[in-house]
Amino acid sequence: MENSAMRNSASESSATESSTADHGTSQDGQGTPERPRDRRRVLIASVAGCVVLGGVLTLLPWGPGGTGSPAPAPGSQALAAVTTGVTAALPDLAVLIDERETHLRRHPEDARSWAVLGAAYVEQGRRTADPAYYPKAEKALRTSLRARETNVEALDGMAALANARRDYGAARTWSEAALKLDGRRWTTYPLLIDAQTGLGDYKAAKRTLDRLLKLRSGPAVQARAAALYRDRGWREDAAAALSDAAAGAEAPAERAAYLERTGQLAWERGDLEVALRHFQAAVRLDPDQRAALAGQGRTLAALGRSTEALNAYRAALAKQPLPEYALELGELYESMGLGQAARVQYDLLRERAARAAAGGVDEELVLGLFEADHGDAELAVRRLRTEWRRQPSIAVADALGWALHRAGEDEEALKFARRATDKHKGGGVRSALYAYHRGMIERELEMAGPARRHLGEALRINPHFSPTRVPLAEEALEELGEPSVKDVPDMDADAKPRRK
Repeated sequence: MENSAMRNSASESSATESSTADHGTSQDGQGTPERPRDRRRVLIASVAGCVVLGGVLTLLPWGPGGTGSPAPAPGSQALAAVTTGVTAALPDLAVLIDERETHLRRHPEDARSWAVLGAAYVEQGRRTADPAYYPKAEKALRTSLRARETNVEALDGMAALANARRDYGAARTWSEAALKLDGRRWTTYPLLIDAQTGLGDYKAAKRTLDRLLKLRSGPAVQARAAALYRDRGWREDAAAALSDAAAGAEAPAERAAYLERTGQLAWERGDLEVALRHFQAAVRLDPDQRAALAGQGRTLAALGRSTEALNAYRAALAKQPLPEYALELGELYESMGLGQAARVQYDLLRERAARAAAGGVDEELVLGLFEADHGDAELAVRRLRTEWRRQPSIAVADALGWALHRAGEDEEALKFARRATDKHKGGGVRSALYAYHRGMIERELEMAGPARRHLGEALRINPHFSPTRVPLAEEALEELGEPSVKDVPDMDADAKPRRK
């Protein structure tokens, strides 16, 4: 069902125009979903890829809008959100949590209310980056399970909690248990997809998405499909799916979350003005959309508007103190020659990561990247080897490869860098950072042709991908010079690196 008024509004904000249709599924057996071919879209502006950072899906179920009916009460809005895996507005969440806590003091055996309260705590922790909510969520959800063991709502909540903590093995276990109880419960499938993606099992994630597409259509499913299209490198398909999802969103917080992801997609391809418009639109709709504020900081820095960028990052960190934001802000300070300010952010990163760990959150990936570039490379390797054994995703492969390079282990580093950029192993995502890491490793191994190609690719994907790394990529390309007739085209895995 299409809501034309909502769709027109979304077109203005996302600068895209599309028509709604179901996505096809692949029968090729290669772990890659078939590109949607049932429709043609005219993209009015480039928007690119979405980042699904391990969290809860951000849209209410598909349904008509513009009916003129009174808006539901805040607690009801948040209830509808958390029980369907949707981004909820923070004020509404606070109302819902207060209502459920009050109710449960009078009715402590209400298993469903315990499950709702646990899910609300997960969402509150995710949106505020306050890890103190996660132990509270776990206590509520386990109380729900004790009250009623065959409790699919609580199992879903445990899966969402595990994904929020980046414990993808546990998330897979909980979501599979929920599906055993109710295989047609569509809200469980996105949780399982997130877990499978976090574990690097991209073929399984594709199969799960295929099953979801057969059960459900609409904004939440379109957004989940967009994430998988982005991971395959299908940017236009991801952008079109996100445009449809934003058009179907019925609440400001929902729509803001999709605009933020669309902005991130545009950022990843270096389309700065489009990215900034989406980030700004997201914040206008939901001032608590801190990921969009961080996106503004990222984009404004690339546009040379450093003071505005610093203000945006500070605002994001004030309400959502994620370690990755502190890392980005520290590197922005470094690029401006403000080393002391950068070190303050790096200290805060360590502190916030430690607090997150106390709440059960796995921050090894961001800590490994930080240590590789700004701390102890050997420690980074140890951290990331452990993470690779637990959760061998493409992101971890890239980070481990880079840490090994920084520790002087370039031959082994190249194996992981290749994995992170190998389409057959799930590395189809168009990432400037991954291409840069591979190019710099190849340069150290005197593989001039591949190094030149991958460093050039990084700058083509996004000429502004990092305030500290872009100058290094440009300098390395200048040192490599123009290709000679002796350069071998790409030997990739068959090439034998030479040590200096």
